[in-house]
Amino acid sequence: MSKMIVKAEGNHFIAERVFEAPRELVFKAFTEEEHLRQWWGPRGWVLTVCNVDFRPGGSWHYCMKCEDRNQGDFYGMESWGKAVYREIEEGEKIVYVDYFSDAEGKESAEMPSTQVTLTFEENDGKTKVVSVAEYASAEAVRQVLDMGMEQGFTETWDRLAEHLQANR
Repeated sequence: MSKMIVKAEGNHFIAERVFEAPRELVFKAFTEEEHLRQWWGPRGWVLTVCNVDFRPGGSWHYCMKCEDRNQGDFYGMESWGKAVYREIEEGEKIVYVDYFSDAEGKESAEMPSTQVTLTFEENDGKTKVVSVAEYASAEAVRQVLDMGMEQGFTETWDRLAEHLQANR
């Protein structure tokens, strides 16, 4: 399995990984509800709500719920999120603003929002995905890293790799 590269640079959190799947499938995995439901979130978490309106100005509103009893205090916890799409280049790039939200889709004022740029680059039937998340400050990056974002991100993309293998 391809190793993920993760780094924090100033107010940016960058992750990149090569997936053993064609770009068209990888892009769909990030943009279609039936794919997202299968892999989004860390291990032990499931999407109980997943509403995707994939177009510039559209949004993706979702709820992750921890269903793993071994995760202690997290068990039963729900985490709502919302992505608002800014720019879409089919198969190549997605730019969105990522928010913590509530069940109604109201964006959280307490948690930092993030502008995320995802790029998809195909080479020999494999696809390199680069995620560049731009935060308001280096402190905001530290805040999400302290919350365990690096591990969560790694587990999520591991699940994506497994999902892509199963759907090739």
